[in-house]
Amino acid sequence: MEKSDDQNPNNNNLASSSSSPFVIKIPSYEEVIQSKPPAQSLFNPSQSLTQAFNSIKNTEFYAPPPPPSSSYSQLESSISRGNSISTPSSLPSAAGNHTAASSATTQNRNAILVSHRQKGNPLLKHIRNVRWAFSDIVCDYMLGKNSCALYLSLRYHLLHPDYLYYRIRELGKNFKLRVVLCHVDVEDVVKPLLEVTRTALLHECTLLCGWSLEECGRYLETIKVYENKPAGLIQGQMDTDYLSRLSHALTSVRHVNKTDVVTLGSTFGSLSHIMDASMEDLARCPGIGERKVKRLYDTFHEPFKRSIPKHPSTAETSAQHFTPSEVKEDAEVARSSKRDKKESNLTVKSALSAAFAKYKEKVGMENNHQQEHENQIQ
Repeated sequence: MEKSDDQNPNNNNLASSSSSPFVIKIPSYEEVIQSKPPAQSLFNPSQSLTQAFNSIKNTEFYAPPPPPSSSYSQLESSISRGNSISTPSSLPSAAGNHTAASSATTQNRNAILVSHRQKGNPLLKHIRNVRWAFSDIVCDYMLGKNSCALYLSLRYHLLHPDYLYYRIRELGKNFKLRVVLCHVDVEDVVKPLLEVTRTALLHECTLLCGWSLEECGRYLETIKVYENKPAGLIQGQMDTDYLSRLSHALTSVRHVNKTDVVTLGSTFGSLSHIMDASMEDLARCPGIGERKVKRLYDTFHEPFKRSIPKHPSTAETSAQHFTPSEVKEDAEVARSSKRDKKESNLTVKSALSAAFAKYKEKVGMENNHQQEHENQIQ
């Protein structure tokens, strides 16, 4: 019996299985969902935003962003270096840096820009009324947008005569006002100053000579201060009333003062009547003596050009033998003498009368044109 049991082990298994109950396990819904493999999607998301929109750069709708400002570029550089910028409070500081840069630009615009070549020049100690700053410029001193200055010492010019020429050639035509500021620091100034003057005139430069460093510094300060000032500041103001203009005209005659002008104006009434007056009429005015009368009368009646006889005397001409060329010269001399006689007849009175007549004709023609234009409009 034991041998048969050992020979048939399957029988034992069948017996054990028949004795135990048979159970079928049914999976739940969650187990079924989790056991399913994930469905393959047609959309493959990229790892970053730059990779997602990289294809848009190749289309026609893409435009590159504007270049960042200096403040934000500084922020980006600080971030790349590893500086800690954790809060947005750094943005106002960047804006403050931008404002500071703009204010520095404004200060440089209001200051004299000095070339690095002038480092160590004692002239800089005497520029006190205007700010100055070093800058990379071609000229020695930039005094404005269209004005500059070159500094030259006569002692240095004697050692390097060609220095000024090459410096002016470096400037080109970039400035309207080009000043050559010459410091006269030698005793014999005739020859070197003549060379500097000739070089400045040939290259259309303005020459300013200073006999001390204080004077040279004052020149630079003055040009900078009056950079944007109009030219009318240095023009003399002319009074518009008739008495002031009459006084300005008559006091140019020697020995005639303002009191005499008032006397002549009250007596004759106008300048034309004073010019027409004779010496006797002028002498009747109180306070006007014989010398003043003669001065006034000669001023109004002398010709503009004095005639000088150019032909020789008759005794000399009779003793000389004339050649054809000399005859032509005598004829030219005779013509010139006739021309001088005609010009001698021109006096101040006749010239002013002709000028007034031309002015009257011009004003009359303008009035006629205005009337014709108004008639056409009506």
